[in-house]
Amino acid sequence: MSVARVSSSFRDPSGYLFVRNGVLYRQVNNPYCKAYDKLMNSGLYEELTSRGWLVPHVEADVKGDDPAQAYRVLQPERLPFISYPYEWSFSQLQDAALLTLEINKLALEKGMILKDASAFNIQFKDGKPLLIDTLSFDVYRKGSAWDGYRQFCQHFLAPLALASLVDVRFMQLSRNYIDGVPLDLASRLLPAATRFGLSGLNVHIHLHAKMQRQFADKQGVTNNAALLTKEALTNMLNGLTQTVQKLTWQPKGTEWGEYYSATNYSDDSLKQKGELVGTFIDKCKPTTVWDLGANNGLFSREAARRGIFTVASDIDPAAVEKNYLTVRNQGEKNLLPLVMDLTNPSPAIGWANCERESFSGRGPADMLLALALIHHLAISNNLPLDSIAEFFAATTTWSVVEFVPKSDSQVQRLLATRKDIFDRYTVEGFEEAFKRFFTVVEKKPVSGSERTLYLLKKK
Repeated sequence: MSVARVSSSFRDPSGYLFVRNGVLYRQVNNPYCKAYDKLMNSGLYEELTSRGWLVPHVEADVKGDDPAQAYRVLQPERLPFISYPYEWSFSQLQDAALLTLEINKLALEKGMILKDASAFNIQFKDGKPLLIDTLSFDVYRKGSAWDGYRQFCQHFLAPLALASLVDVRFMQLSRNYIDGVPLDLASRLLPAATRFGLSGLNVHIHLHAKMQRQFADKQGVTNNAALLTKEALTNMLNGLTQTVQKLTWQPKGTEWGEYYSATNYSDDSLKQKGELVGTFIDKCKPTTVWDLGANNGLFSREAARRGIFTVASDIDPAAVEKNYLTVRNQGEKNLLPLVMDLTNPSPAIGWANCERESFSGRGPADMLLALALIHHLAISNNLPLDSIAEFFAATTTWSVVEFVPKSDSQVQRLLATRKDIFDRYTVEGFEEAFKRFFTVVEKKPVSGSERTLYLLKKK
C-alpha cells in the first residue's frame, strides 16, 4: 500500500492531505472536531459547495494516515492541476481575493470565520475560483478579530495594488515572498497619492504596515489592532471588497498580446492550422494538454472543447488576462490560463523546496502544444534545439510542434535586433534535434504560409 503526505500540507495542526494508492484524502485531526462539526451542521458547507465556492468532499470509510489523531477522513474532489498566485493574471488574483472575502462574510452569517486567507488555498475550475482548504474555518467568537487580515493584505491586496498602480510584473513578487508581499515593501513602492485620508490602501497597507513596525518588538499583540463586533468585522470586509474592486488593470497589448491579429496568417491559414491541431488531438486522444506559448488560447480551445483539461500558459500577462476573461465570461470549461515564462518556469519553492511544486513537477502532460513557440525559444533566448527537444520529451508523450522558418516575417522581426548566429535553425536542424527523442508521426504544411506542423511521439 502506497501512502504519502502531500508536501504542501503541513502547516495547519487541524489536519492534512495525503495520498493512498493514488486517491487523495484529507485527515481531520481530533482538535478540529468542533469546528468541523459546526461547518457541516450549520449549513455553511452545503451553501458553499452549492455555490461552487468550496471544493466538495465525501466522508470516507477508511483509516486515517495517523489513526490515533484522526477525527474524520475526507475524500475531496481532486482538481486536475494546482496553480499558484504568481502564475495568475490580474483578474484571476482579483477574483480569488473577492471570493475569499465573500466566503468570510457568509461564514460570519453561519457563526464561523476564516482563520486564514492564503491565496494558495484558492484554485480555479472552469474559469471560477474556489476554496480548496476545508479546514480553513473556525468557530466565530464574539468580539474576536480576523486572524487572516494581515495574510489577506499580503497575499491579495498588496500585489493587486502594485500591479494596478505601478506595474503588473509586481505580481511575481509572491514567488519570492511565499508568505505574501511584505506590507512595508508594498507601502514604499506604492504611489504617494495612496497615503492620504481613509482610503482603503492607506488604511489596509500604509497604516497597517506602520502598525506592524510599531508593534514588531512588543509582546501579546495580534494581527489586528482591536477587537471587533461582528457588525464592525462585516463592515471591514465590505471595505476590503470595495478596495479590491476599485483596483483595475487594463491590458494594453504587450509584444505578443495581439499576436494572431498581427501575424502573417490569413483567416484560411488559421482555420486550417486549427483543424490540423484538432486532427492530431483526435488521433492521440490525450487526457491532459499543456499549450506552451498559448497567447489568447485560440488553439488551446481545440483540446478544451473536446473535454480535455488544458493548461494554456504564456509569458505575456496581457494575453493571459484576455484568455482568462474569455474563459470566465463565456463560461468555458477545461481551460486554465496561466502566466508562465517557459525559459524561467515556476521552480519548486517553500520549505525544503517542496512546499510549492515546480511547473514541470506538476506534469507530465499527455500532450504539449508548441505552436509558434520554437523560434522564440531558439532565437530570442538562444536555446539549443536539442535542449528544447529534451525538455519536451521529459514533459510529455505527444508533442504538436510548429516550425517557423527564418524567412517568416515573425522570425525576421526577431532577427532584426540581433546577429544571426543560428546556423542550425533550419528544418533539417529542427528534425535532427527532435528525432533524438521523438518519432515524427506526421508532418503537415500550414497552407498560405511557410510553416509546418509536426506530430511527434516520444521514443
